[in-house]
Amino acid sequence: MPNRLDDDEIDRRLPDDWEREGDEIVRVYTFDDYLDGVTFATQVAEVADEEFHHPEIRIRYDEVEVRLTSHEAGGITDADVRLAGLFDAER
Repeated sequence: MPNRLDDDEIDRRLPDDWEREGDEIVRVYTFDDYLDGVTFATQVAEVADEEFHHPEIRIRYDEVEVRLTSHEAGGITDADVRLAGLFDAER
């Protein structure tokens, strides 16, 4: 099981444009239209499945919100921060 990161490490390692909300890290990606967002959400889902670490994904008209946490560790871990960086690379 991955170890939960402490507050200082989360602050130091959190990728740009991601925010911390309690025990999750969150980013909202914006798109010109709905289908671009759906395509991105599919790419995120494929990466997450390969990594076997699955985020919560919310698709709205011109936004996709991604939330990451490690439930088994009770908070944010290295896996969450690393996956956030992989998702950003898909954008």
